[in-house]
Amino acid sequence: MAEIEKIKNLPCWQQPVAVEPLSGGMTNLNFKVQEDEKHFVVRLGDDVPEHLVWRENEGITSQVAADCGFSPRVIYREPGVLVIDFIEGKVFTEKDVRDPTNQQRLVNLVHRFHSEMPHRFNGYPVLFWVFQVLRHYRNMLEQGGSSYLKQLPDLMAIAERLEIAVGSVVLVFGHNDLLPANFIDDGERIWLIDFDYAGFNSPLFDLANLASNSEFVEASEKNMLEQYFGHPVDDQLWYRYSAMKCASLLRETMWSMVSEIYSKIDFDYVAYTRGNEQRFERVYGEFTSQFG
Repeated sequence: MAEIEKIKNLPCWQQPVAVEPLSGGMTNLNFKVQEDEKHFVVRLGDDVPEHLVWRENEGITSQVAADCGFSPRVIYREPGVLVIDFIEGKVFTEKDVRDPTNQQRLVNLVHRFHSEMPHRFNGYPVLFWVFQVLRHYRNMLEQGGSSYLKQLPDLMAIAERLEIAVGSVVLVFGHNDLLPANFIDDGERIWLIDFDYAGFNSPLFDLANLASNSEFVEASEKNMLEQYFGHPVDDQLWYRYSAMKCASLLRETMWSMVSEIYSKIDFDYVAYTRGNEQRFERVYGEFTSQFG
């Protein structure tokens, strides 16, 4: 396997290493490496223009997040390669994220990440604005002759409505891909990993992403918002957050639609599209029922 040979020949090793593939990774390949008694993770992946993933941004963010104590130590990086410490711990599931004790810890982690990262980030300031990402995905689907072309006018009309509903925003440095598996609990602390989409954004996106990816109930969502913002949730905040939650699910759906055409990773994107589309339709239905 060419990737394993490439990893074995990286200049960061002092001794011969053992390499084994890891599951997961929808825009990259992951491997666990053992050198003597030490363990590492190697992420291999080139830029992914169709998803606006730039590995230089990922590498810089990983280094800064490690320096701030959010993410594992970066051992080595070069274009297309990132080597970090392996964290022995529990990779979260949706159920773990929904656990009230974990939820409080996660919201604190996300708030600190948003607040601290901009002061340490030293690179080109990438902006992740979900509605522009959706417009980009529309273009990619049209260029690729997607089977979902007939749905695009309706989806983009919904996106326009949601963008207006979200309104003006305060920018923070966001993770922008808070899937449960991007949190690891080592028994003492929760680590945050995988910064493919990191960049400046509204805090509402990460919060909506956290909740929608793990299917929070409304009471949990309002507790999350109150904890993050430090005040009760008023009607305006709930409206704007609810719109962003719809946008988060629409982005995940269209991300998968694009991946069906362009990705070379062995993953069932068709099923992933279907599952996220169903979540989006349900949540957007709740949005229209509540807000008209």
